[in-house]
Amino acid sequence: MVALCGGIFRDTWDGLSFFPCLSDPARRSTFCLKVALVMLHLIYAGVLFEFDKDLIQKTKQDPWYTAAYLLLLASTLVQYFITSGSSPGYVLDAMRTANETDASHHRTSITSNQPASSKNGSVVITIDRNQLEKNLLGSGTTSWAKLVMDMYPPGTSVRSVTCTYCNIMQPPRAKHCHDCDKCVLQFDHHCVWLGTCVGQGNHCRFWWYICSETALSLWTGTLYIQYLKSHVSKPWWSYAIVILLLAALSICLFFLLLLLLFHSYLILTNQTTYELVRRRRIPYLRNIPERVFPFSKGACRNSYEFCCARSSMYRMEPLPTAQELQEKSRTYTCSDIFSCRCCC
Repeated sequence: MVALCGGIFRDTWDGLSFFPCLSDPARRSTFCLKVALVMLHLIYAGVLFEFDKDLIQKTKQDPWYTAAYLLLLASTLVQYFITSGSSPGYVLDAMRTANETDASHHRTSITSNQPASSKNGSVVITIDRNQLEKNLLGSGTTSWAKLVMDMYPPGTSVRSVTCTYCNIMQPPRAKHCHDCDKCVLQFDHHCVWLGTCVGQGNHCRFWWYICSETALSLWTGTLYIQYLKSHVSKPWWSYAIVILLLAALSICLFFLLLLLLFHSYLILTNQTTYELVRRRRIPYLRNIPERVFPFSKGACRNSYEFCCARSSMYRMEPLPTAQELQEKSRTYTCSDIFSCRCCC
């Protein structure tokens, strides 16, 4: 009987006509996590305003303080949904964009090379459609292959840079995500809470979301501590809910701070989590010393390109040459401090 009821419930859940997107278990899990995250934020704020009468009185006297806190809460949730809905930069989309750009260049060059006849001031251009389609079809596959292979050292095999799952050529720093079933540019990790990968397209948004979440947690924890200090004379068990919420918030804040510091270090050195953790297993990083960051251009330029120079989601970095690696592996001296070698 229990099995029959469970089967009926499962079939009903999977066959929802109002929410067809929730029939997928992965999407359903992501949806539940998002709901849980939003509810946690609302619970922490709701308990605070429900218990702390002094905060309500302070709000009446100085509404800007509470308004700023609520604004940070709302902006954090908005930042979360923007980050979770943004594309991490899929290789397939980058390949399509590169092919379309190459095709448009070929179309322009073909049009400009056609003979034109002038009569009564008008220009008539004749284009061979079969030849145009042939050129576009041929350039569609070679443009991406040439673009990718130019990023690798000469003599690199096409088979070694081709994804066996997507059957497409991966540029350096790209990786296939088994959760998304797509190849991602500058793959960092797959975030369960976001329900998507963190890569070149949304890593900056992800970092800003961590910053806002950390600031919100710090502010919320401060308000909880102030509430407990103002009621220190009362028995602690009368505020057991507040104490439990504060303990859970402290643990979350600890991991948020570690995550923020870790990703800040990755940004300053132009690395990804995957490259740092799997360095010995990645072919283009396997023979490079641990202290050498092959894609780093200095802390200042790395930060600028990460935060400001985001003109293209599909900006790809070639592998450094042997001369560049030799320069990066050079031991630091006192003169490097004055020349700001670590920053520039």
